[in-house]
Amino acid sequence: MDIPGLVEITSQEELREVVPAPLQATADKVRKELHELDKEWLAASPFCLIATSAADGSCDVSPKGDPAGFTKVLDDCTIAIPERAGNRRIDGFLNIVSNPHVGLIYLLPGRGETLRINGRARIIKEAPFFDDMIVKGNRPQLALLVEIEEIFHHCSKAFLRSKLWKTESWNPEAVPSRAEIAKATDRQDADLAELKQYYGPSYEEGIYKVKY
Repeated sequence: MDIPGLVEITSQEELREVVPAPLQATADKVRKELHELDKEWLAASPFCLIATSAADGSCDVSPKGDPAGFTKVLDDCTIAIPERAGNRRIDGFLNIVSNPHVGLIYLLPGRGETLRINGRARIIKEAPFFDDMIVKGNRPQLALLVEIEEIFHHCSKAFLRSKLWKTESWNPEAVPSRAEIAKATDRQDADLAELKQYYGPSYEEGIYKVKY
């Protein structure tokens, strides 16, 4: 795409001319093992984002959510994340088969900071700790085991700028409903009334009842 006036950066040296090296304390904050405070954060967090990349470079970021503490700490260098049944695309898991490197961001509702973890992942279909991951009778069929290579806390600037947790800034009606978006994009042949019923209150009621 040709954009008049566009100036692209193509090297690390050019990039550092715009963004100087971080302060030493920032550069040194990366750790390889969980601190007790990291474990407390994981125990309180109900949501994370998992970034993956296939061997060909194609990428995916998938949200994962469960009751707070859904991530199980196996030791100071290893965590496990249950996989609940969804739309069966499993984009991130397919990436991991060819490239085990993952990046995770853990959120805590109301807090601007995040916990970031980078490491190598394995897809597990059975382990003793699966019994500790049962929610509303749903025992996961898969889990992601992550061996930590880097862990650190990230500041709140993005959340402050976006006012993400400021309820007065929320406007969920700014875009059409999920049913309307589905009708316009990926489920054009479906009946809108049926889509609204599908994505209605019963949708939440059934999220732990399904299996792959």
